[in-house]
Amino acid sequence: MTPSQALQKYFGYSAFRHQQEAIINNILDKRDVLTLMPTGGGKSLCYQLPAVLLDGLTLVISPLIALMKDQVDALNVNGIPAAFLNSSQSPNEQTEIGIKLKNNHIKLLYLAPERLFGKDARLMDFLKKLPVSLIAIDEAHCISHWGHDFRPEYLALSGLKEEFPKVPVIALTATADKLTKKDILEKLNLKNPEVFVSSFNRENITYKVAAKRNSFNQLLAFLEGHKDDSGIVYCLSRKSTEKLAEDLKTAGYRAEAYHAGLDYTVKARTQEAFLRDEVRIIVATIAFGMGINKSNVRYVVHMDLPKNIEGYYQETGRAGRDGLPSDALLLFAPGDGMKLKQFAMVEDNPEQSRIMLKKLDDMVKYCQLHSCRRQYLLNYFDEAFPPNCGACDVCLTEFKTFDATLIAQKALSAVARLRERFGSAYIIDFLRGSKSEKIWQEHKQLKTYGIGNDISKPEWQRYLSELMRQGYLEATNDMYPVLKLTTKSEAVLKGMQKVELPEIEKVEEQQRHQVLPFEAPLLNDLRSLRSNIAHHENVPPYIILSDLGLQEMATYLPLSLDELRLISGFGDVKLARYGREFLEPVKTYASKNGLASRMQQKSSKRERKTNGERSSVPRSSDTARESFTMYRSGKSVAEIAESRGLAAATIEGHLSFYIYKGEMEVTELVTPDKIQPIKDAVESYGAEKLSPLKEVLGNDFSYGEIKAVVAWVRKNGEL
Repeated sequence: MTPSQALQKYFGYSAFRHQQEAIINNILDKRDVLTLMPTGGGKSLCYQLPAVLLDGLTLVISPLIALMKDQVDALNVNGIPAAFLNSSQSPNEQTEIGIKLKNNHIKLLYLAPERLFGKDARLMDFLKKLPVSLIAIDEAHCISHWGHDFRPEYLALSGLKEEFPKVPVIALTATADKLTKKDILEKLNLKNPEVFVSSFNRENITYKVAAKRNSFNQLLAFLEGHKDDSGIVYCLSRKSTEKLAEDLKTAGYRAEAYHAGLDYTVKARTQEAFLRDEVRIIVATIAFGMGINKSNVRYVVHMDLPKNIEGYYQETGRAGRDGLPSDALLLFAPGDGMKLKQFAMVEDNPEQSRIMLKKLDDMVKYCQLHSCRRQYLLNYFDEAFPPNCGACDVCLTEFKTFDATLIAQKALSAVARLRERFGSAYIIDFLRGSKSEKIWQEHKQLKTYGIGNDISKPEWQRYLSELMRQGYLEATNDMYPVLKLTTKSEAVLKGMQKVELPEIEKVEEQQRHQVLPFEAPLLNDLRSLRSNIAHHENVPPYIILSDLGLQEMATYLPLSLDELRLISGFGDVKLARYGREFLEPVKTYASKNGLASRMQQKSSKRERKTNGERSSVPRSSDTARESFTMYRSGKSVAEIAESRGLAAATIEGHLSFYIYKGEMEVTELVTPDKIQPIKDAVESYGAEKLSPLKEVLGNDFSYGEIKAVVAWVRKNGEL
């Protein structure tokens, strides 16, 4: 059986995604492999499919019991014999698994790392007598001190190559920067490994950051659009997860708290209820989530600032694993970074403390962006991306600037009068004329005391952040940062430099992901059927079939087993087990409503393309394609903006994407005399943020022109 045949038979897909096929071929050639692939990108297939093709047993090292059970259930439903060994099982259960292993009746065995190299060496001795053909180490970043989820027990895995010298090892992770990747390779002792890094872009996720005000009301407003969806809400402390879960229950939501301090049985029960859609919202600390394979999580909300980009990226990656549109919302207050600094410090290790503080600073910068959030995330993982994704709050928002020179002079004057010795919180209280005893009595006598009392504290926080971003202020890199003036400050204080700050004009609530035009009543019937089958099989509903598969059935109305085979997720095993059951409600609905099959509209089964794009799920760039098509038909940017109800800046961003792709010339949007000045500014100041470039270039240059040249420079590989 070839890899492609196994993919169809056991997993129900007709083509590989990302670099899956190359990874699998390397494993079949007995080579060690390190795979970096985004959450939901299909990492597990990279070792599950070779396990089917190889003679013998595949060992899977996994950090969490829940992950093991979830994956084993899914494999068994797909007709692949799998099992796990962990502390939740009775001695009789473990003995029974041991007998199956001796008789070669199991293809994949899941284990926790501490089981392999614990005090009792009997398990290792037993495994060495079995025909082990592959070892997979999931969540491999756990071996690195520099990673966001270091687990000391993973360090023992360096001995695997000694115990199984001829067995290929595949290490897998969704999040690793350069430092962590290097650490993984060194500590696992992989031999001349092939390293595969897939695109980190989760195109179906829309990233949003909102200023934190009344966070609970903000959450309720967000949940209004997700009433029937599953989601995860992350909080910083155990206590806050419990309170928020109770508040959500009072508001009518099926929510439960999850954190490391809860009893094991409570955690297991809560997680199981969530997987089975009996609980809709998990309110959790970061203790929840690693390895959670629930495919129909529609949103992830962070009520507090994550400690680093890696953790944030992985946590948001819990959403939309089935490829359907999903949201990631982060509520941010400028003081959040200060609160987390103490957690970032590593006792008696200044070098690690420095790295962790830098990671925290990168996280804060992400929250303060006025440029594409997706681009920032992907650039963090060393992946290039054009400056407008069309699916984050920045790219969906038109920013206009206003003359904020007076505001800037007030802020800079306060910093100067206070002799550059205080942080932003004190500066803001001073500007607002706070009567607090924290304000020194002598400071209350200064002329600048209270000159900003007409501006709210959140607004001042935003203005100070923007002044720092534009280089008019800087903060010391200490545990308690102090605001300092810069070389640019003097010209502002003397009235020689105008300062413009952004104000949000409007958010474009455009439909950046078009949902399949499914038959809603039929979809509800199919969901009920899936729940009944899952209850009978004692597995979570999404293991029977993903939401995407149900949605395709309710859209294309397959009326035969041959047509059903073209629906996502229906491999040979699932087709034989559940095909006729799923066909029945589709046939009944089609007959009752006089509808025919629409399968001819579906070109091929969820064409799993190598770049991760999925034909049956419209991409976030579809809206850009529409703008591009209209532009090619002869319409101007202004006409397209008016026709589509979008801002001109948004349309210019869409067109810049096609300059980056090489389908448009930069001169179509920018006159030749403006290209070189913009390019010079980009070379001098970088292109991470557009506002500084606009400030340098002046009012004769628009944001659209700057975006276009930046895209052109990136296309040419000069940035």
